[in-house]
Amino acid sequence: MRVQEALTYLATALPRFTSPAARMLALQCALRADARGHARLPAGLLRSMRLHGRTEIWEELAHAAWLHSPDLRSTPVEVQLLDATVLEQVPGRRARCRAAHWALRPTPLHLPAASPHALRLITLVLAAHISDRTVHSVDIDVLTRLSGHSTHQLAELLDRLVAVHALAAWHHNRYTDEVLWQPFVQHSRVRPAARRPRPIIR
Repeated sequence: MRVQEALTYLATALPRFTSPAARMLALQCALRADARGHARLPAGLLRSMRLHGRTEIWEELAHAAWLHSPDLRSTPVEVQLLDATVLEQVPGRRARCRAAHWALRPTPLHLPAASPHALRLITLVLAAHISDRTVHSVDIDVLTRLSGHSTHQLAELLDRLVAVHALAAWHHNRYTDEVLWQPFVQHSRVRPAARRPRPIIR
């Protein structure tokens, strides 16, 4: 829920054309910020996100007037956020830090370690909207707004998630304008004929 709230906030606070990498970085900053809008990002965290030394990503967020460009030579990187909305987050910094850690590896969806940020972001958005049903759903306009992608780009990313076995299948219901999807489940013992996941009818 904390991740979903942060993603919704960033969809409003950042320009629509903000890159997936910048959105992922902004999410970590927002969730890790204290009551004064200060956030500390360890070098190990930035390396794990494949953002260490990526000055252009920080400049993108600074250009959007969302934060001050930090000194990337310092360890950890000290960040000052400029949006007053961050200061109004509900109490519970520990819960937000746990959410920040979960956002790095959102379960139950799993991606290869070298997956691009666009794929990681759409995976995170899906995982943040998971339900207690076998087939999960989310409005397509929510997916496009939170990920910053067009409907066409979204379809390509979802197909790639199926290809890398993060999703078993997905479907766009044009009557309700929802995206339905199923996580890929790896079974340890399956019959050869049952190894291919059963797709949702498209």
